Amino acid sequence: MNIVRKLLGIVWLALGIAVGYFGLTILGIPKLTSGKQEDLVFGIIICFILLPIVVGGLLVFGKYALQGEYELIE
Repeated sequence: MNIVRKLLGIVWLALGIAVGYFGLTILGIPKLTSGKQEDLVFGIIICFILLPIVVGGLLVFGKYALQGEYELIE
């Protein structure tokens, strides 16, 4: 079971990187550069509030899973 946790740590790290990349390239930067006020507000919320929370959480969780912080002591 601990091997599965370590493999899922890699999955969480990859997912965090993918969410960061697609969040910026698909949601963040195009909304910031569209020129519409409602898109600008949405882009600011995505880039500066939601993406750091989501990506940071996934990366920290993946890091801890790889380090073995979630291993069961039996």
